[in-house]
Amino acid sequence: MGTGIIYMVMMVFSLILLILSSSTVGFDYYQFTQQYQPAVCHSNPTPCKDPPDKLFTVHGLWPSDSNGNDPKYCKAPPYQTIKILEHQLAIIWPNVLNRNDHEGFWRKQWEKHGSCASSPIQNQKHYFDTVIKMYTTQKQNVSEILSKANIKPGRKNRTLVDIENAIRNVINNMTPKFKCQKNTRTSLTELVEVGLCSDSNLTQFINCPRPFPQGSRYFCPTSIQY
Repeated sequence: MGTGIIYMVMMVFSLILLILSSSTVGFDYYQFTQQYQPAVCHSNPTPCKDPPDKLFTVHGLWPSDSNGNDPKYCKAPPYQTIKILEHQLAIIWPNVLNRNDHEGFWRKQWEKHGSCASSPIQNQKHYFDTVIKMYTTQKQNVSEILSKANIKPGRKNRTLVDIENAIRNVINNMTPKFKCQKNTRTSLTELVEVGLCSDSNLTQFINCPRPFPQGSRYFCPTSIQY
């Protein structure tokens, strides 16, 4: 009986260790996703409350798994308002669908994705600080990248390869991830999001895994609107 109890205790202890370890190794890269505001509004069933800016702004920084088992809603301290960052976040990370509720968008991104981040991300404030740094000082602003390649927004037909090459030139020739959707008013396919992928230490760019396949409603054809 004693041996059986000891065996059960060891099994429970091993299971706890497995659960704890899985919470820290549940991803192998980060995806820094930016959304093009007009396309977000055009593809959303409900019109945006305010006119969108012709900019790519942050959607989120997502711990991701190359096999598709992306971690979400991990156990972490609850979201707390960070007044010192609000001004910067409102510029680079607005709630495009409802500009009266930026914080609701930030809270959702923290709870769904940021809560699963681990080293080098230390806590909630560091998560948001990191995004600000990536978008500004590390020059991962997709709008600026495309503008410097003379690809400027104008609801024009663009070849996807031109957009991809402009971005690859800045991220060490790695492949970004594109998401497209049909404009609900014109049925034209628009570029909605661009993902830039980095290793789990946020030290180097990598090729983004798992592009949307042909047949997906998010697949980008060779010619798109931007």
